[in-house]
Amino acid sequence: MKKNVFGKISLFIFFVTAMAWGAQETLAISGGIEGEPVVKSIKVEGNKKIDTQSIKAKLSTKVGEPLSMETVRQDIRTLYEIGYFDDVRVDVDQSPEGGVILYFVLVEKPSLTKVEFAGNKELSEEKIKEHVLLSPGAMADSRLIDDNAEKIRLFYETEGYWQVSVFPILRIISKDEATVTFQIDEGEKVKVKKITFEGNKALSESEILAVMETKPAGLLSFITGSGKYVREAMRNDLERIKNLYHNNGYIAVKVAEPVIDLSDDLKSMEISISINEGDLFYTGTVSVTGPEKIQRSKIEELIKLKSGDIFRGNLLRSDIIAITDYYSDRGYAFADVVPDLNVLQEEKIVNIVINIAENSLVRVGKLNILGNEVTRDKVIRREVRLNEGDIYLPRLLRRSYERINNLNYFNTVELVPKPRPEEGLMDLDIKVDERSTGSMTMGGGYSSIDGLLATVEIVEGNLFGRGYTLKLKGEKSGRTNSYSLSFKEPWLNDKPISLNTSIYDQQRYYFDYSRRAKGFGVTVGKELSEYVRGSIGYNLESVDIIDVSEDASIIIKQQGEWGKRTTSKVSLSLLRDSRDNYLYPRKGSRNSISVAFAGVGGENAFYRTVLDSSLHFPLFKNSAFSIRSRLGLAEGLFGEELPLYERFYVGGVYTVRGLDYGAAGPLDKETGEEFGGNKELIFNVEYTTPLVLSAQLYGVIFYDIGAGFDDNENIAWDGLRHGAGFGFRWISPIGPLRLEWGKNLYRKGNEPGNRWEFTFGTFF
Repeated sequence: MKKNVFGKISLFIFFVTAMAWGAQETLAISGGIEGEPVVKSIKVEGNKKIDTQSIKAKLSTKVGEPLSMETVRQDIRTLYEIGYFDDVRVDVDQSPEGGVILYFVLVEKPSLTKVEFAGNKELSEEKIKEHVLLSPGAMADSRLIDDNAEKIRLFYETEGYWQVSVFPILRIISKDEATVTFQIDEGEKVKVKKITFEGNKALSESEILAVMETKPAGLLSFITGSGKYVREAMRNDLERIKNLYHNNGYIAVKVAEPVIDLSDDLKSMEISISINEGDLFYTGTVSVTGPEKIQRSKIEELIKLKSGDIFRGNLLRSDIIAITDYYSDRGYAFADVVPDLNVLQEEKIVNIVINIAENSLVRVGKLNILGNEVTRDKVIRREVRLNEGDIYLPRLLRRSYERINNLNYFNTVELVPKPRPEEGLMDLDIKVDERSTGSMTMGGGYSSIDGLLATVEIVEGNLFGRGYTLKLKGEKSGRTNSYSLSFKEPWLNDKPISLNTSIYDQQRYYFDYSRRAKGFGVTVGKELSEYVRGSIGYNLESVDIIDVSEDASIIIKQQGEWGKRTTSKVSLSLLRDSRDNYLYPRKGSRNSISVAFAGVGGENAFYRTVLDSSLHFPLFKNSAFSIRSRLGLAEGLFGEELPLYERFYVGGVYTVRGLDYGAAGPLDKETGEEFGGNKELIFNVEYTTPLVLSAQLYGVIFYDIGAGFDDNENIAWDGLRHGAGFGFRWISPIGPLRLEWGKNLYRKGNEPGNRWEFTFGTFF
């Protein structure tokens, strides 16, 4: 820095002189400059880690403006507040051009070379680090260090260590280096032993406790996490208790802060919460103002909270949501529905006026597709149920999400509405995160049906980004050798018409015979409506029953004598599928009927009909309840018998779990061999819940009922077999995996009592 006897004066002298003379007095800087000196230049010294431009950007003092004592003071405070400097000094020097040069002389804080933890025994360092936003290289800022000490304390509190204390110890190694150690005194882990309430008369303790996140410790606390006391959770619990009372008509309720009583050994606590319920309020008048474009009577039909009822806040909220949704589903997405409440304390009633500002119809503005690098825009856009210029309807937005998500091309799908209310438009951003749709898999595994298996599979599920699917697969197991090549075009000529083709060569080994089949198939499908699809297919197959055992049943031996036969088959199907997610449906249904006729050419002649219906209902958070039923009928035509390989084999992972493959159908009386039925009736009931939602790992419990029936038998309820059990489902990167254990209820003869089932494929 340039120094001379006249030029440099400390800012301290400048400030003292200015205060003595007054803010409006003339200030003389060495060199004879009179009046308010002008800042000619600003220089920054001492900074190494923070660049000069970033520092200057924080300053209010500007070049070309008069030097202000108050502004410089504020700049010093601003630089200290950044947290990067231990010392900030300002010097003033006379400029040769007149005015002054301002020097900001900085002493930077040292950088942290180590961030360490001491005293932690119950919680690992790895877990603690997940909650610390401090790492080597950061400035040794005391505020930042204290903030992270508080984060550690709050993390311990969520784990039940609410007496924990965290002391940061900062060690200065040199002017540029420092270390910090968070010294942790964990204290005892405190469990909530009991929660009691005082003053509650209208609602029971169990009703209040049911809405709280904080729960007393129990036998399953290690799974449920109950027994923890977290201050933030308790604050939320007090609000939940108030809302519970508001929902039951006690709108003047008061809930006191909890009183905590620690045990002598500091390992458990009892919590007491006092409640002043207040009076019960009823609903007075309920009126609606504002509707013009929709009939008032339609709106009034949506209101469930009636005059004379107990006033319930949750019911009023659901009424407001119902009215808002009603308007949105008719294109008025910007409609405002606001209730006004007039509480009459003496009469103990609440009069309600629901004010509606309908605003104008909302139309779809721009559709922006983001994040797709491989998938072509049109592949995504054709699944969107809203086009630019259409009336914006939220139910079509939800359906668009379901259709795009069910493509299974993306890890995540996000549809973000971006309102432009002044123009009456709603833009849509469709954000996708593409997953790999191509794979080459070489591996092995085990299936409870096929035993050990080896597979080679080459799949591209989104070929050329156009949505084509190409699959080449070879499989060899203890019971199957198969090779297949298939291709699917979901939108033929950009129309909702699908084309599926396949060729295959399969050989399957059964206990008393083998089946060899070669063939090809082609299927054309068309969307008939949003949820309904119809298809027609043709399959030509050459089949041979070979390697028939001497101990085989008569029906197997008879069909073994047929030799090689050709099946020429036409199939018709009609499907209605409204499931929200194909791999893990929580709502909607899938209903189908398929009919196959063989006999137009070829030696085999038969018909085969299957009715398949499944219903899915959401239960609790992210859980689902599902019911499925199947009815199958088949019969030989023109005097021909129904081939073995077209019969129904009930039992196993896809039908009745807990029983062997085909064991729930007709058996040869002499050999006990399953030969399948010409009729089947199956019912499945499942409850599925996430175990690790982020990993898409689910648990399932199920109950199955079903059987196959022979030609001379009628379908009879008392002939159905029963199985029940539990299992695990994983939507893995290579496809859905199932591991399930089934109990054979009411087993017969030497049948196994239970079975583990493992397989790849769709879930339900």
